[in-house]
Amino acid sequence: MKKVAVIQDMSSFGKCSLTAAMPVLSVMGVQAVPLPTAILTAQTGYSSFYCEDLTSKMDSFIDEWSKLGATFDGIHTGFVTGKEQIDNIFRFLDVFHSNKTTLLVDPVMGDHGEVYKMFTGELLDRMKALVKCADIITPNVTECCLLTGLSYERLLSYQNDTDYIHALKEAGQQLQQTTGANVIITGLNPPAGDRDKRYVGNMFVDSERSFHSIRNYNGESYSGTGDLFASIMMGGMMRGQDLMESMKLAETFLAAAIEATSKEQVPREAGVHFEKFLSMLL
Repeated sequence: MKKVAVIQDMSSFGKCSLTAAMPVLSVMGVQAVPLPTAILTAQTGYSSFYCEDLTSKMDSFIDEWSKLGATFDGIHTGFVTGKEQIDNIFRFLDVFHSNKTTLLVDPVMGDHGEVYKMFTGELLDRMKALVKCADIITPNVTECCLLTGLSYERLLSYQNDTDYIHALKEAGQQLQQTTGANVIITGLNPPAGDRDKRYVGNMFVDSERSFHSIRNYNGESYSGTGDLFASIMMGGMMRGQDLMESMKLAETFLAAAIEATSKEQVPREAGVHFEKFLSMLL
């Protein structure tokens, strides 16, 4: 069985980060080996939460896993609390990353045009360095803008989907050329000619091609969907799937989970009820 080190936080409530990645990877036939960057009583979208930052403990995982002679087929990084944790990830890569290891970086920094509370200029600089080590990067639109300098406000100003898609495609190609990684931009929300309709989608960019898919959007947004998406991409790579095939699988899975969650009127911060759809990933 292939093993993937998953470096991100563990939030008890919110169905994100490790509590999203581990069941997805497991059902896809991959052993998920967690390295928690923080322990939270609930993800940061809740009105109140306690966070135990584990920055000072990350080196202990590196040391102990080294003693075990551990090796990994994949490394998947997600939410970090700041620049120091990315420095620790670089130390982890020095020990466990080889040319046989697939590295997926989900550059968690913000969403919907807003940066998260832990965001700083130093974190952005280190994240730009980290994505250059990756085989695949899964930024959302906001994070793509942060990594490339594309104006999020400019994107919102476009009146038609052609201009919106073209601008993101250029940004994705820029990011791909800068890093050499495959890039998947999640959470596209292009303008619709019909004001009664909204759309959502994703864009894939590699060195030779680009592809985007758009579907109807019900306006609902939930915690953890980006983590689920990235985890499906990693699981797909571990079992040798084509990246675009994995992207379509992730979209179908999330569409079903979001629709069911919306019907149950679940609060956004609680995350999607994805568990009953895990069989789709077998």
